[in-house]
Amino acid sequence: MTPLSAARIGTWFLLETFWLLWPTVVTGGEPSWFREATSEGGELRSVQDLPVLVVQGTPETIGRQSAALTGNAIGQLVDVPRMLLSLMNRREEWSQHVAASRLMWTRVSADHRRELRACADAAGVDPDKLMVLNTVLDIYGGLGCSSLILEANRSATGSPLFGRNLDIFIASVLQPYNLVAVYRPEGKHAFVSVGFTGLLGVTSGMNDRGLALAVHGVFTARRGAAPFDPQGVPCTLLYRRILEECATVREAEELLRRERPTTALSVVLCDRHSGAVVEVAPGGVASRRSVDGLCVCTNHFRAGRNLAADVCPRYAFLSRSATEDRCGLDEMARKLHRVNQGGQTLQTMIFEPGPLQLHLAMGSCPSSALPMKRLDLPPLMGASRPPPDDGSPTGQ
Repeated sequence: MTPLSAARIGTWFLLETFWLLWPTVVTGGEPSWFREATSEGGELRSVQDLPVLVVQGTPETIGRQSAALTGNAIGQLVDVPRMLLSLMNRREEWSQHVAASRLMWTRVSADHRRELRACADAAGVDPDKLMVLNTVLDIYGGLGCSSLILEANRSATGSPLFGRNLDIFIASVLQPYNLVAVYRPEGKHAFVSVGFTGLLGVTSGMNDRGLALAVHGVFTARRGAAPFDPQGVPCTLLYRRILEECATVREAEELLRRERPTTALSVVLCDRHSGAVVEVAPGGVASRRSVDGLCVCTNHFRAGRNLAADVCPRYAFLSRSATEDRCGLDEMARKLHRVNQGGQTLQTMIFEPGPLQLHLAMGSCPSSALPMKRLDLPPLMGASRPPPDDGSPTGQ
């Protein structure tokens, strides 16, 4: 584990005690931000008791819709980073965080900058606070996570399954802000993001072509990799671009190789035919493909390295799927529960790129212990059915 990784983990662990109390401190109890409503063609609805935000149109329209439908929650969450610095007697670092976020946001696409400005204005929040909220992962890290991709030859459904636990050290504060957001941006792919209110980028999601992704924190990176590059593109906004612009694993990997990353992260990718892990860090990108229809990722860079000494029980358990028979949805859910990390496991999901379905559990931790709720994505994305599959292998 690198010193930076240890420092990041220590920071999040120290703050967890305070964040356990955050909803009570702010609201006097567990907040309920999400109420069904519409605004300018956007909608906040309850689907299987899950809050689902649907926004569409120009960047400005999407920003205003998000603010109108979830602005109260955004207004609370954007204050968290600065409050935490105060709690740690590091108030003077706030200006450094703002400066770093502003620099990173110069690398963000013009559309995303317009959306953030419109959202901040409509919600009545400081745009600097919203920028910092959307770059916390770049600066501090904090994700654990486990992913397992089973390609068609390993899946009992006949098409790939992509299971993912999102594990985060700050699960307690983020739990009330869990949100499924469906974006229909003009001229781009529609996509679903399983994230949090106020997060414009993507940590887990799938688009209307069946390309799915999940981001993982990295505790063991490549030797010599820089810990943080403020000249890079904020990671979650870069991953959102993947879903907006790409249709295949190959296209996503090409985009990641073209852009400049801010920090070391693993990006797990799956389309209708194959899976891969792209290990991204300042100064270099490496990929590892599925092996015998199986792709596993936890929290170490493994491309081109022998990591037998890096013991990760979650990775070892999920890798044993290679010796098992074909696996269906129920078995995938059981596997994800076996590798849960207790109070840090905030979201558990299974993507089905073929039929464009999402099976999701989120709420109390560990989320993997909760029943999965199925979301049929084509209607939410504005289509009656998934697009046809041309049958060509796209990930190699």
